[in-house]
Amino acid sequence: MPESPPHVVIVGAGFGGLACAGGLGHTPVRVTVIDRQNHHLFVPLLYQVATAALSPADIAQPIRRMLGRYPNIEVRMADVVGVDTAARRVGLADGGAVPFDRLVLATGSSYGYFGHDEWAEHAPGVKTVEDARFIRARLLTAFEQAEACDDPERQKALMTTVVVGGGPTGVEMAGAVAELTRHALARDFRRIDPRAATVLLVEAGPRLLTTFPEELSDYAYAKLRDLGVEVRLNQAVEDVREDGVRIAGRFIPAGTMVWGAGVKASPAGRWIGVETDRVGRIPVNPDLSVKGMEGVVYALGDTALTMGGDGRPLPGLAQVAKQQGQHLGRALRANLSEGAPMPPFHFKDRGNTAIIGRSAAVFDFGRYRLRGWFAWILWAIVHVYLLAGFEKRLLVAMQWLWRYATYQRGARLITNPTHGHVERAASPLGEAPQGAQGSEPRRRAAG
Repeated sequence: MPESPPHVVIVGAGFGGLACAGGLGHTPVRVTVIDRQNHHLFVPLLYQVATAALSPADIAQPIRRMLGRYPNIEVRMADVVGVDTAARRVGLADGGAVPFDRLVLATGSSYGYFGHDEWAEHAPGVKTVEDARFIRARLLTAFEQAEACDDPERQKALMTTVVVGGGPTGVEMAGAVAELTRHALARDFRRIDPRAATVLLVEAGPRLLTTFPEELSDYAYAKLRDLGVEVRLNQAVEDVREDGVRIAGRFIPAGTMVWGAGVKASPAGRWIGVETDRVGRIPVNPDLSVKGMEGVVYALGDTALTMGGDGRPLPGLAQVAKQQGQHLGRALRANLSEGAPMPPFHFKDRGNTAIIGRSAAVFDFGRYRLRGWFAWILWAIVHVYLLAGFEKRLLVAMQWLWRYATYQRGARLITNPTHGHVERAASPLGEAPQGAQGSEPRRRAAG
């Protein structure tokens, strides 16, 4: 009786998980990719869905379509709830289990609220399509309500957006909201002037973009101010409510709040019973295997605490996860088919980038630093390249060109699906929408 091929299970279909699966394609290895969603999502551009620049379909691709050309890869849509490392089985929420010979955990991360998880209900991060659609619906609904309102103070509150966190996500979100209100929405209303809207970016630290050189942080600060964004440094959020936030002892009424401060890893560390760092990342060896589980369990991307050549943890960037996935896929391929040893992973830094607004971005290559229009072009090229599939790349590139020429945004739709956040999106400052029903709690993608 022929021996069955080794079985590799990959949990999470993000950048790392898909890259690893691709490296194992067309090999005598059986691969199962598990994710709670049926699509791969390009998270770095989710903020553009939230600010009505792109539609979710522009940055998402079905996982089965992406891996369909590999006959040895099976895709399973399921919610993982635990791992039995002794029996080598992945437990699923529906009561089923998937056996494995090697396990790859690439389950990503979510935003951390510093012990105040209840704030997520009113100030979501931008990690899932549901998050982005909720933010878009709440933002646009706030301006619709302001248009119908006769109270100037309430109008001002409804037209106030607070973005928490001065990292790349917060900077990009604040800049995108400011451009939306000052250009696209400015022509849509008669009784209010969206150009007078307040966009507030709050950062607890002394500067924006702390992972970038200070000169690029200063450039981002100046450009945001030019866009009309009010930037508050050295001020921490003390409370988040449905109708606003309290910052440095002062309550600020707001129609929309967005969270971009701090991250926490998925519960994968608890699944396998290992000690993690303070944000839940799993310590791994140079070959990306989990310490104490060498040759059996591996971790990638935001799930893993991987040390770089400088002795510091590698950042939670798409390029890190993708390189790790490619490396691990090739290494497992050689190890399982030829018995080759697992080589150490070496990260090749291709630069760090963030966009501030129209024709304004920063790019840090280490020794070389770019800012302004050329950095903005490079940012666009990199993000289009990382999108899955030629069709998506062409579609997004054409939409960006159209937006640049016309200042318009085409996805200004207020949708109200059966989702916890969006059901409440019609009531930014506490007014219950007519006919609102209870809905399921918000879920986050595993990948």
